[in-house]
Amino acid sequence: QVQLVESGGGLVQPGGSLRLSCAASGSIFSINIMGWYRQAPGKERELVAAITSGGLTNYADSVKGRFTISRDNAKNTVYLQMNSLKPEDTAVYYCNVDVRNFLGGRNNYWGQGTQVTVSS
Repeated sequence: QVQLVESGGGLVQPGGSLRLSCAASGSIFSINIMGWYRQAPGKERELVAAITSGGLTNYADSVKGRFTISRDNAKNTVYLQMNSLKPEDTAVYYCNVDVRNFLGGRNNYWGQGTQVTVSS
């Protein structure tokens, strides 16, 4: 089993910054893709950013140039640096990881979610 612990959400004014963290622990042999998704009220969950174990990244068009995803493979942790935040970035942000366990199996896990609110 794998546990994900997210942190870093909160209330910030437009134009401000926040940094989200998500640490994975448990039965982990390796982690391929780590990503952040978000879900605003009344909307579907959407991909915000993802990063492979080799450092390749992918971003939603709406956050390009403002958000940066990174990871620390030694700590099984993924980060999302969010700058120039806008009210439309308000959502619950979820961490997602693709884990290979010691038996060779692969599973996908979600974090519990952390609220990000951008408001003056």
